[in-house]
Amino acid sequence: MEERIFIVGLSQIWGVIPQERRSLAGAEMDKDFGHIDNAYVEISMPGGTVASMGTMDTLDRSRLEGATVLSGHGRMLIPAFADSHTHLVYAGSREGEFEDKIRGLSYEEIAARGGGILNSADRLHRTTDNELFMGAMGRLAEIASKGTAAVEIKSGYGLNLADELRMLRVIARLKESSPLEIKATFLGAHAVGREYAGRQQEYVDMLIADMLPAVAAEGLAEYVDVFCDRGFFTVEQTDAILEAASRYGFRPKIHANELDISGGVQVGVAHGALSVDHLERIGQDEIDVLRRSSTVATMLPGASFFLGLPFAPARIAVNSGLTVALASDYNPGSSPSGDMRMVWALGCIKMKLNPVEALAACTVNGAAAMELSDTVGSIAPGRPASFILTRPVPSLAFIPYAYTSPWIERMFIRGREMELHP
Repeated sequence: MEERIFIVGLSQIWGVIPQERRSLAGAEMDKDFGHIDNAYVEISMPGGTVASMGTMDTLDRSRLEGATVLSGHGRMLIPAFADSHTHLVYAGSREGEFEDKIRGLSYEEIAARGGGILNSADRLHRTTDNELFMGAMGRLAEIASKGTAAVEIKSGYGLNLADELRMLRVIARLKESSPLEIKATFLGAHAVGREYAGRQQEYVDMLIADMLPAVAAEGLAEYVDVFCDRGFFTVEQTDAILEAASRYGFRPKIHANELDISGGVQVGVAHGALSVDHLERIGQDEIDVLRRSSTVATMLPGASFFLGLPFAPARIAVNSGLTVALASDYNPGSSPSGDMRMVWALGCIKMKLNPVEALAACTVNGAAAMELSDTVGSIAPGRPASFILTRPVPSLAFIPYAYTSPWIERMFIRGREMELHP
């Protein structure tokens, strides 16, 4: 039975973008992330799509009869977040390494001592599939309550064929069980598994010969990622992995330039990467390469905040005309939070994006970095009603300004209201 839900008297709707726009680049992130003042929105159920929207003086009030009507007085409607880089399927926490960081050890020093990614791989190996699934479902519920409607999830804590497939099968179960839009990325090249210690090229050869065809045979991933950086995988190894991945139809999403100017941006763009992610260390060459491509420059301020790394130069990137996305990097070691509200605030406070630019980076451009522009990241008639209704706020800028204040009143994914965590 059809049901209509109206939210009326909204102070503003943000993220009003024509359906044909897939992403926003450079100055478009501010001027084209549209808004409507004194607005209403209509949701059609059970489909959960935006049926109509506009200013209150265009609303035919007779249509409110028999409908569910919610007050938007003093409130704003903004697109739900699209978090395009996470590792939220994992086993256990790593607060011991947190204490190591406090004592002054670097990310690389902790990894050299057997911590970091290999620590998570050891824990995952000892954890059942159902424990992994239940832990990840809890994290998905948490991020949904904080405004996220779409998320990319990587493997990469398996580092052998059996455990990488286990992770990806868990992600497949999450897709079936969660209301969020989920994209899966195979990240076997996150580090070298312990059994291949000192034999990195042999690990790469095994990944190409055994892992990639097995992942493809089960249809477990949309994307392939490689950690192309100092101390991890070389440009040549990344090139070989991506060349092999292309034969199975996988599109790349690359970890690049977190620890050094590694060449990861260039090799990713050369292979048509959907996004290159991290980018804490990039120069003019990387900016020029990205400007000539359709690759999304995805930056992860939560990792910079937690690890004490430089923040990626988002202000320079936007001024240079790039398509910039912001994502959480939710993982147990370097960014143990999937709260995109904080990512939005860090985009403003530490990366010097204005509130509209930073919100565009967390929504429409994050959606583009997952090929989900048709379903999330903006608000338009015909698109799924996945958005946040704020509490009464004086302005959009107030939200990242008052960055610890609870500002989400209601959260909708495809028209269905999500339970908010206290």
